[in-house]
Amino acid sequence: MGFHVELPADLTATDFDLKMMFASKLFEEGIITSGQGAQIVGISRRSFIELLGQYGVDAFQTEEDDLLEDIANA
Repeated sequence: MGFHVELPADLTATDFDLKMMFASKLFEEGIITSGQGAQIVGISRRSFIELLGQYGVDAFQTEEDDLLEDIANA
């Protein structure tokens, strides 16, 4: 699944930054797991969790069920 977004030509954010912003917001809202966020960005789950703070998201906001799901998807 994918989608297309028209961005301003002078936008300085990289593809990686845009994917991290998108995935970290979905993670913050509880829509996806950290494992799914890592897949969206194309990095390891560990790297995704380590980078969340740089995008203003607390990595330790998950419930026990979410953690178990992340372990199963790792």
